[in-house]
Amino acid sequence: MEFADLQHRLRDFADERDWHRFHTPKNLAMALAGEAGELVEIFQWLTPEQSRAVMDDPRIAEQVRHELADVLAYLVRLADVLDVDLLSASADKLRVNEAKYPVELARGRADKYDRLRDECE
Repeated sequence: MEFADLQHRLRDFADERDWHRFHTPKNLAMALAGEAGELVEIFQWLTPEQSRAVMDDPRIAEQVRHELADVLAYLVRLADVLDVDLLSASADKLRVNEAKYPVELARGRADKYDRLRDECE
């Protein structure tokens, strides 16, 4: 499925159920946060090693796939309602991050961008 197809299917799904009136930016953002929380819950008490292996358990793997799909669906709906081109916005943000985190300063480091330059000067 292409990205635009997903966006249209989600819009049609909402419209067919007369849900577009509930799909306000506020409600969609809250639903997105809730679904992200459900994804986080799967990983909450796992060790780093266990978290890397979640897809090895078919039951947990299905939960992860479903929660990821829910997060994506609400993100796509929110972008659609706000008329945001997610792919373009993502490309723009990647350019911003490339400037904030130049390879020569950020490689192998998890520091926030404002600390990279301070520690390297």
